[in-house]
This record gives sequence, structure tokens and C-alpha cells, in this order.
Amino acid sequence: MNDEKTKHDDIQDDIAEAESSDTESGDIGDDIVSAEENSGDDLIKDLEIRLESAEQKAKDHYDRLLRVSAEFENYKKRTAREAESFRKFANESLMKELLPVADNLERAVASFVSEENIAGIAEGVKMTLKEIYKIFERCCVTPVESVGKPFDPAFHEAVSQEISEEYPENTVVREFHKGYMLHDRLLRPAMVVVSKAKA
Repeated sequence: MNDEKTKHDDIQDDIAEAESSDTESGDIGDDIVSAEENSGDDLIKDLEIRLESAEQKAKDHYDRLLRVSAEFENYKKRTAREAESFRKFANESLMKELLPVADNLERAVASFVSEENIAGIAEGVKMTLKEIYKIFERCCVTPVESVGKPFDPAFHEAVSQEISEEYPENTVVREFHKGYMLHDRLLRPAMVVVSKAKA
């Protein structure tokens, strides 16, 4: 009988212990759920902060893009204006240098009209020609050597042929007008007469 009572008491103790253990397990479960809820709230806050930061960056980049686009449009307009101005006034310095030449030619013509000394007119024209040559020299314009040189189609334009005993065949014997080089580029070919052998 005592043994049965002891067993009964042991069973009761086990039940109480189990209930106590269940209660503790429930507390742990509640703690886990609470931790998960807290973790979820932190994650949402973190994502909100990141979203706000990304939106701010996107706004800054868009503002910068608008500024750069506006600056580029202004640059294109300014460049177009400068190019147009350069085209209009590119020859300004050359024209200024030619003005005294025009003045001298006008004086020569006026002198001729008033039938003054022909020698004076010739001298005036020579001086004008010298001024033109000086301008050519400053602008790196040089004449093409032609007379007595072998005919070269890269620099000469033949307008006729002529039998010549003085020059070998296919040589420039006369020049209708001079050819000119600008630096190392042909500005105008020389118009020439070329020698040919006797038939």
C-alpha cells in the first residue's frame, strides 16, 4: 500500500514537473516570436532608410543630369556662334593688309586718268606689286617655279605646246600666269606652254 502511494506521488510529481516545463517552453516560444517581431520591425526600418537614401541619390543625379544637359546645350550654341563668327571674319587680317594695295592701285588709276607721267604710273604699279609679294610672304604663299623646269602635272597646267630649240622636250618654256603654293599645298597651278620636239 505504501508502495502504491509512493508511485502515485511520483506520478503526481512528474505531471507537475511536465506542466512546469510546458509553461517554461511557452515562455521561450513567446520570446522567439517577440524577437522575430522585433527583427521584422528593424528590417522594415532599415529598408525604409535605404529607400529614402536611394530616392535622395536618384533626385540628386537627376538634378545633376538636368544641369549638365543645360550646360551642354549652351556649349553647343556658343560653339555654333563662334564658328559662324570665325567663318565671317576669317579673312579680316588679309583684307586689312590688302587695303593699302587697293589704295596704291586707285592712285595709279587716278594718275593715269589725269594723263600724268606714265613712268610714275609704272613705278606706282611696281610698288603695289612689291606690297602684294610681301603679303604673300607673310602668309607663306610662294610661287611655283616653272620656266625651264620639266612639266609636272601636279604643279603645271599645260595650255599649249611649242617647238623649241632652247629647251628639251616636255619642258616649260613660257608662263601665262604663275602658280602658287600655300605652305606645302598647291593654291593654284601655273598655266604654262610646254616644249615639244620637232616633227
